[in-house]
Amino acid sequence: MASDDVFDALGDPTRRRIIGLLSQGGPSTATGLADELSISRQAVAKHLDQLRASGLTTVERVGREARHQVVPSELDRAAAWLDARAREWDGRIGRLRTAIERRA
Repeated sequence: MASDDVFDALGDPTRRRIIGLLSQGGPSTATGLADELSISRQAVAKHLDQLRASGLTTVERVGREARHQVVPSELDRAAAWLDARAREWDGRIGRLRTAIERRA
């Protein structure tokens, strides 16, 4: 199961946007992300700290730059958990539909 930290991190629209940018464009710096998001580098850095703490991203030093990248396995775990919940609800709705049709 994905941790609560993962869902807490993904609960913020700016962090979801950062994940999207990193997923599409590959590793990036806080400065590069700030340019894409039109928010300060410091604000991006705080969001990146939370994403890293949740395990959704990692950081690698390349010279003086800190390059952030997505950890796909953590996103996969979150998606699998959500998919399992969706299947449970589909089953419940199917049983409810069958019960309603029997009474009609």
